[in-house]
Amino acid sequence: MNYRRLFIPNSIVFITVVTFERQEILIQNIDLLRYAIKQTKQKYKFDIVAICVLKNHIHMLLKTGSIKEYPDIIKNIKRNFSVNFDISQIQDYYESDSRKSKGEKSIWQRRYFEHTIINEEDLNKHIDYIHYNPMKHYNIAPKDWQYSSFNKFVEDGYYEKDWCNFENKYDINKLDYE
Repeated sequence: MNYRRLFIPNSIVFITVVTFERQEILIQNIDLLRYAIKQTKQKYKFDIVAICVLKNHIHMLLKTGSIKEYPDIIKNIKRNFSVNFDISQIQDYYESDSRKSKGEKSIWQRRYFEHTIINEEDLNKHIDYIHYNPMKHYNIAPKDWQYSSFNKFVEDGYYEKDWCNFENKYDINKLDYE
């Protein structure tokens, strides 16, 4: 399959990265993930506009110095995490012959989902979706999920602290970018 990505200069890109077979390893390794991102920032110029880390996947909005670098940024984050990850944490760990031949560990799904933000409304919907995820997956209010940028957005006046309470979660649930 010849996969093509869209590279619009100065764009923000919504990214979803998922662990292999949705293994729930990210929260218990949050410091390692932060380290992987920090190491990648030393090599590439980018900002994470919004982020939510869940047990088995990450949603983020990236603003890069060069739009064509975002695939390398994701690859580098995944590599930095994988190199330092204790594989014994994954139950029933196995590596396919295909992964072995490429020197890959079975930590991440090979591909990731990306969407280039097209306008302000699209950006706002994706920011909401990112911050809504703890409610969607765990029924935890965004203000109570410490692995996202939600509280920073509250500090900046973008959200009210109780945004996405239990009463309005079903309205937001119409958003689905996974």
